[in-house]
Amino acid sequence: MLNFELNPNIPTGDLEEKWQNHKFASQLVSPNNKRQFEVIVVGTGLAGASAAASLGELGYKVKSFTYNDSARRAHSIAAQGGINASKNYKNDGDSTYRLFYDTIKGGDYRSREANVYRLAEVSTSIIDQCVAQGVPFAREYGGLLDNRSFGGAQVSRTFYARGQTGQQLLLGAYSALMRQVAAKNVELHTRSEMLELVVHDGRAVGVVVRDLLTGQVSSHSAHCVVLATGGYGNVYYLSTNAMMCNASAIWRAHKKGAAFANPCYTQIHPTCIPAGEDFQSKLTLMSESLRNDGRVWVPRDFDEARSPADIPEDERDYYLETKYPAFGNLVPRDVASRNAKTVVDQGRGVGSLKNGVYLDFSDALGRDGEDTIRGKYGNLFDIYQRITGEDPYKHPMRIYPATHYTMGGLWVDYNLMSNLPGLFVVGEANFSDHGANRLGASALMQGLADGYFILPYTLGNYLSNHLGEAKVSDREPAFKQAESKVDSGTKRYLSNMGTKSIDHFHRELGKIVWDYIGMSRNRAGLERALSDIPALAHEFQKDMKILGSADGLNQSLEKAGRVADFFELAQLMAKDALEREESCGGHFREEHQTPEGEALRHDDDFSFASAWEWTGDPKKAKLHKEDLNFEFVTPTQRSYK
Repeated sequence: MLNFELNPNIPTGDLEEKWQNHKFASQLVSPNNKRQFEVIVVGTGLAGASAAASLGELGYKVKSFTYNDSARRAHSIAAQGGINASKNYKNDGDSTYRLFYDTIKGGDYRSREANVYRLAEVSTSIIDQCVAQGVPFAREYGGLLDNRSFGGAQVSRTFYARGQTGQQLLLGAYSALMRQVAAKNVELHTRSEMLELVVHDGRAVGVVVRDLLTGQVSSHSAHCVVLATGGYGNVYYLSTNAMMCNASAIWRAHKKGAAFANPCYTQIHPTCIPAGEDFQSKLTLMSESLRNDGRVWVPRDFDEARSPADIPEDERDYYLETKYPAFGNLVPRDVASRNAKTVVDQGRGVGSLKNGVYLDFSDALGRDGEDTIRGKYGNLFDIYQRITGEDPYKHPMRIYPATHYTMGGLWVDYNLMSNLPGLFVVGEANFSDHGANRLGASALMQGLADGYFILPYTLGNYLSNHLGEAKVSDREPAFKQAESKVDSGTKRYLSNMGTKSIDHFHRELGKIVWDYIGMSRNRAGLERALSDIPALAHEFQKDMKILGSADGLNQSLEKAGRVADFFELAQLMAKDALEREESCGGHFREEHQTPEGEALRHDDDFSFASAWEWTGDPKKAKLHKEDLNFEFVTPTQRSYK
């Protein structure tokens, strides 16, 4: 029987002492004994690569899996603006406690205090680690690393490498990973997709993967499994995520007993290039860092036809600066996104489709000069010009919110282990640190904190209880049953003689999810989603068409399994959003807002993390609650005015 008591295992003691006390109290595994343990890490983004590299360096025998052709192709490479850390180089009042406070507040008081403080505490070590790896962070004239501001903070704590921070950090983690591959401590499997988690005697003991080039299905056993497979933003079809990003690894683990937490908490990023046409399959992110120097505005008049240069200042509405004078254009993402939706819905959108707002750099260009702006954001400006054909040095960018990040994910305790023993979950794949809304530049911080500085301690504490135990043989019935399930699913998909592509159904699902579980939700829309999604899923199972075979590269077959999982996940998202009768962070219920239109929480009733148990039907999932207790921060109405 799986454990659904959801014990978060939070250490006792003062906030500042919890992690240090926990590390000392954790059981260790000696160097010689580490060599006896095998660990599987699925995913090679920042969380997965740093975890595999760190565990390999410690002496564990690690198997690393990625569906990409190279570990450095993970989607972490797309993160642009920076990574937070509380080093206070600007001497502007930052501290570990302030980073902790800003993150708790930014998440609308729906995250675990102990986890968030630990994240803030280890943030400074992340920067030191990455500098030692050669990550080329921007520097000031005096030689210190430079910082810039991000949304939800009034200090400058974001370290950056132009607009390529994720790429540079991933190259650092990738180099550490490949060092361990060369040392034969890590065995790297590329173009391999996890399709099943294997559970034996109530604990995770391995995975079943499919080679995406040959179609071969194989089992891999280990003493424990680490999932670092990212979020589920592509359930919306149009998102800033890479096209291959999916939720199948964590969803298959959920169906094997791992609780899925807070699925309704999805983040809509306010700074993306608006969609240009109906059949677009990908949206492009423009970094939040641009809001440091760009001013967001729309025309005051409805259906304005003039070019932005012809609209005088007194006919422009700098709505974020007016409404939130303390933070201005650097309000958190959920606040900026909802306000952009409001002005566009009013009929004041810009561009040929009237589906964007302006992000204008004319003031910054006049103040600092083009060379300075190019030094900060040059590659981002180049990306924008290549996609839109417009020169942002001469004309304002057009931006609009798009699905970007998911704060929900598999439930984990303080040790980053799910309720399923032996299954650890790190980075965006878990729910642990961001509450109802992630602040900008905190995703990279969490991924590297989990992989470099947290998991190596907590995983050892788990394995210390299994000294002398051999890993479960991959010939055990649990592995054969998992392989059989994969094979039967493949045969079912390939035998379908439908008429419509997988992309057709994914696009239709995405429209439903965006319309009813997007930037704002209401009871009628969520109930509609819970009706429309199963109906479309039924049509998907009957009328999808997959060409080719299972004996080689078949991207339609890959997509079929991923989209089938998205259909089930979308229903759980709607159910979770319907259950949570409040507004908080990325979850905005129209029935629950202040007179000023801000999110209205109901702390007495909903100060908990939702953790859902799989029952065989996502609409009949069973809710478990982890109460959130705030000992050090008092939840208040969030205000950025």
